[in-house]
Amino acid sequence: MADDATPSTPQYVGFWKRLLAFFIDSLIVLTVIVAIALAIYGTEYVRLANEGRTLVFDVIVQGVLPALAAILFWHFRGATPGKMLLSAKIVDAGTLRAPSTGKLIGRYFAYIPSCIFMLGFLWIAFDKRKQGWHDKLAGTVVIHDEDDD
Repeated sequence: MADDATPSTPQYVGFWKRLLAFFIDSLIVLTVIVAIALAIYGTEYVRLANEGRTLVFDVIVQGVLPALAAILFWHFRGATPGKMLLSAKIVDAGTLRAPSTGKLIGRYFAYIPSCIFMLGFLWIAFDKRKQGWHDKLAGTVVIHDEDDD
């Protein structure tokens, strides 16, 4: 049994497991967005969106709410639902403890450079600590959540 004062060597979560978590999270977000769109606009959403009449909705529900949800999940649970299902959590790369809220916000916006040709996400497959560019920029790593064992 490991001593609580000395952290054990972390098990970094690799590319395929993180990709699966991403797909799970994307399915959840898509389901919520479609449900909200149908509740507000009914089946007219696509037509109204094509006419440019849903801009405020699109910015808030497809942009702000997912960002806020991700950051809040990271802050309070250490992971999004997809990562939680796969027993993974985001921690500070230096301390292996919960990252500051500022780091989590930075991590979210660091997805932008990671999206360049998806190279920042593919980097996870080759990095020794399985960090994507967004992890490196924010100073975070994704590790196996020992509390879920």
